[in-house]
Amino acid sequence: MRFRFLIYLIISTVLISCGEYEKLLKSTDYELKLTKLKEYYEQGKYAKASELINQVIPVYRATEEAEKLTWINAQCYLNMKDYLMAGVEFKNYADMYAYGPHIEEAVFMEAMCKYYLSPRPELDQQYTREALEGFQIFIGRFPYSTRVPDAQRYIDELNEKLARKAYISAKLYYDMKQYKAAVVSLENCINKYPGSKYREDMMFLKLNSLYLYAENSVPSKQIERYQSTLDDYFSFIEEYPKTIHYKEVATIFQNVNKKLKTKIAD
Repeated sequence: MRFRFLIYLIISTVLISCGEYEKLLKSTDYELKLTKLKEYYEQGKYAKASELINQVIPVYRATEEAEKLTWINAQCYLNMKDYLMAGVEFKNYADMYAYGPHIEEAVFMEAMCKYYLSPRPELDQQYTREALEGFQIFIGRFPYSTRVPDAQRYIDELNEKLARKAYISAKLYYDMKQYKAAVVSLENCINKYPGSKYREDMMFLKLNSLYLYAENSVPSKQIERYQSTLDDYFSFIEEYPKTIHYKEVATIFQNVNKKLKTKIAD
């Protein structure tokens, strides 16, 4: 009996609370809304606080309160993990209040929201590129900020993700046996992301693509393409003398040498 009473009491409290909130939404008492939204925010009721902010902010647009409301709204979306809207609000703050007390954090958090939206490497990397640009802008604007090391770390991480994405795309050409396209794509990857942890694998795949491209070429083109493979082999082995691909690389070298000797002899 006591348990049922408690359940009834909880349900009644929720219904009364919802009714009060609905009345508040329809109210034209903006000072009350302003007071209540701050209460909701402090209580962690971010959805309610944000809904009220979006109602009252046009009224306070030209006042000092507008800057505070924009900042609170960004925090509400961030706490709700709505990173798309949080990013929009942080950008609004940065655009409208360039000398506001939260400007540095706003620019940083706009980039962070894009970072949170960045998907795994196999998917489209638009948010990754936007996050990368955002952190670069942050460092340019606030070079002495204590957040710079974090921004640089995120930049390195995002670059690595883009390198991984590029490597996956290049490998797709290789898997489809489009070796010429694979060589071009891998060369672009290597040049664009020279410090990537995938560099050795990309260089090996490029070498193997050159070899297979030569193998599948018409006889009149093979000497030239085997020679290109050999040149690439020396570049690879110079950079990675203890490569994990040593056996495969050695096999390519031996096969190319034999092919060239045979071709030249003919």
